[in-house]
Parts: sequence; C-alpha cells; structure tokens
Amino acid sequence: MNFIADNQLLLLILCFATGSLGTALLFRKPAGHRAWRLADLVWVILGGIGALVAVVAGIYSADTSRLDRQVDVAYAATQAFDRDAARFRLRFCEPAYDSDIAALCDKVEFLSASTADTRGLPFFTAVTDSVAPLRALSVFGDDMEAMARSVDSFDPASFVVFAALDPDTEAAVASLRRKVPAIAGDFLILARAYEDLVALLARLKDEWQTLEENAYILALQVLALCLVSFAAPFRLGKSIVELRPRPR
Repeated sequence: MNFIADNQLLLLILCFATGSLGTALLFRKPAGHRAWRLADLVWVILGGIGALVAVVAGIYSADTSRLDRQVDVAYAATQAFDRDAARFRLRFCEPAYDSDIAALCDKVEFLSASTADTRGLPFFTAVTDSVAPLRALSVFGDDMEAMARSVDSFDPASFVVFAALDPDTEAAVASLRRKVPAIAGDFLILARAYEDLVALLARLKDEWQTLEENAYILALQVLALCLVSFAAPFRLGKSIVELRPRPR
C-alpha cells in the first residue's frame, strides 16, 4: 500500500498510457468490429467498478470528516478543562485555607496531571492534517505507522486511576457545600467535565481505529481509478471510430 500511496499519479498515467496504446492498435479494426464491442464492454465493467468504489470511498471520507470534527471538539474540551483547572487552583489553592479545600486542590492537581498526556496525542497533532488524500487518515507511510502505535498505546482506562469523585473527595465536597458552596460547585463542574472528556476520548479512539482498519478503501479507490484510466481510451477510441465516414 505504501507503493500505491507514493505513486498514485504515476500509476494513473501508466494505466492511461497502456489503454491508449491498446486503443491505437484497435484503430486498424473497422467500426462495429467485435474488438470494439469488447472494448466498450471493458469500459462499462471497469467504469462500474470505479463508480462503486467511489461511492464506498465517499462514505469513508464522510466518516473521516466527522471524526475530524470530533477531534476539534475533544481538543477544545481538553483545553477548556486545563484552563478551568488552572483557574480553580489559582483562585482557591494558593494557598488553601481549609483542609477540605486542600483535598479538592489535590484532586484537581491529579486530574490535570492525568490529562496532561492528551496534549501530545496524535488525535490533536496529525489526524487533522490533510497532507495528501492517502495520508490524511490511513496506515500509509512511516509517520502514520508511528502515529498508529502512539494511538494504540493510549488507553482511556488509565484515566480511571484518578477518579473524579472518590469517597474522600465527596466528603470534602459535602462539607464545603455547607461552608463555601461556590468552591464545591466549581469543583463539581470540573469533575463532570473530566468525566465527559474521558468518555469523549474513548469514543474518539474507537472511531479512529475503525477508520484505520478500513483505510485499505483508499488504496482500492486508487486502483479503481487506474482501471477507469485504462479503459477510458478504449471508449474514446470507439466513439472516434464510429464518427469516421464509412466507405460507400
């Protein structure tokens, strides 16, 4: 597949040149000859295959575009969580004047640390790059293989190590609801945002892997275009031959 990805234009040109050469040889046959009817049949068959693959590839491209939008949403959610967590620490944790506030500050610190690795995820650095049609979201090329390894190594379950609300944290929140409700409310918003972010990243990884498993569709699309490029000169040649004035 690397060869197909790196030589798309060359393959298309070679197929078209081969088809043109075959068409040139057929020009010795008169219009209506069996050879021209077979050439027309080849065009219909290969053109139909190309159209079918194009439809499948269009569905794949639509899924890729949807994933790109989800990547944007996940990136925005990550950035928003980091900003909100930093704002919480700045407002209430420097210093923390209460043991319950300190417990929440420690929890926010842990949650921020658990999301720090997401900033370097390939989701946010390479998936949204559309350098070439076959490299946008596929297994082509060394960079994409490294990216796949990086995504595979990302395990959303690792976030669960830092539960947003454990018994100690819930006790601190309950205490602060009586003493300083605003701090408890801000923390609960952060906790919900963290849980939503974990769920979003998990879905993102699953969908990315699904698209990776079907990336061969892009290679099939190139091959289908090659078949159409090969057959097109035959159809053009048949039309030219039929336009020739017939001898009386």
